[in-house]
Amino acid sequence: MIEYENLFLSNREFTEELQQSFEQTLKSGWFILGNKVKEFEKEFALYCGSRHCVGVASGLDALFLSLKACSFKPGDEVIVPSNTYIATILAVLNAGLKPVMAEPDIRTYNIDPEKIREQITAKTVAIMPVHLYGKLCDMESIMEIARENNLVVIEDCAQAHGAAYKGKRAGTFGTFGAFSYYPTKNLGALGDAGSITTDDETLLTNLHRLRNYGSDVKYYNEIIGYNSRLDEIQAAFLSVKLKKLDRINEHKRKLAKLYSENLKDDFIKPHHDENYYDVFHIYAIRHEKRDELKKYLLDNGIKTDIHYPVAPHQQHAMKEIFKGIPCPLSEQLHASILSLPISYFHTEEDVNRVIAVMNKFELH
Repeated sequence: MIEYENLFLSNREFTEELQQSFEQTLKSGWFILGNKVKEFEKEFALYCGSRHCVGVASGLDALFLSLKACSFKPGDEVIVPSNTYIATILAVLNAGLKPVMAEPDIRTYNIDPEKIREQITAKTVAIMPVHLYGKLCDMESIMEIARENNLVVIEDCAQAHGAAYKGKRAGTFGTFGAFSYYPTKNLGALGDAGSITTDDETLLTNLHRLRNYGSDVKYYNEIIGYNSRLDEIQAAFLSVKLKKLDRINEHKRKLAKLYSENLKDDFIKPHHDENYYDVFHIYAIRHEKRDELKKYLLDNGIKTDIHYPVAPHQQHAMKEIFKGIPCPLSEQLHASILSLPISYFHTEEDVNRVIAVMNKFELH
């Protein structure tokens, strides 16, 4: 059986260093906002090319706190992709703002800049582009739209650690870059964790306060805040794995190249553009008989996944919020997309096996 993901195998290469980092942190006796967090924040900011990084508890919190740091008014509008993971929309709702959906570019699956323009109103305050599956959005166009309309850009980089456009990495285009370190990410913690990159000194102060009860100094609270702190143990683990991130990304790119060059054209494969450095958190293909294909692969010993089976506006929790809003491209993507095995532990032999099986798939 070729598994879709196995986190033990994905992390096996790093086991000794992870154990050593845990022992060091345990012996330090300091587990909240200590040196390990500071070290990782500096290392990740440097890696991305950002001036600052603020460690938080999760990717959702990274998005939410970025919005809160901007002090938007209740009911202000934030433009989001219609085919994103639900966390993007939850962050907007939890911040007391209104999510407004823009449809994706059918080739890249990322938000279409021209669709963003169509959704801008007098209440629009921000754009939240999502670098889906490890490919950057068209950030040149998005930043131009933001400048023309005086909008804040918050990049959802949850799937794009190390991804770049013309050498500029995810999280460095907008005011904020919000990252998740959920264990399956290319840079994954051993639990929940997240961070925010920014070059804005004033908003940096807000972020530090917001993640820590609104406080700069213990027991003295300057603003209404939250408890959302990257803990020392996860920061220590992330520092170990950050040193390997480029290797992880290159491995996944090599496997993706095999898929792209050898899968038959019955399958719609990820769009390729030399200007983009894609890191393939997910290798997603599309097929009109997706569910039959998924079952066929499982019957042949290959596990796959679907990112994501239900479009956000069709989720039970969101039906009233987006009632009557058509998102046909999002629905088309969610009905046809399938994620193939492409983890760090997968080998070229694994991928060649998947390719051989897939290329024999015939419509019934």
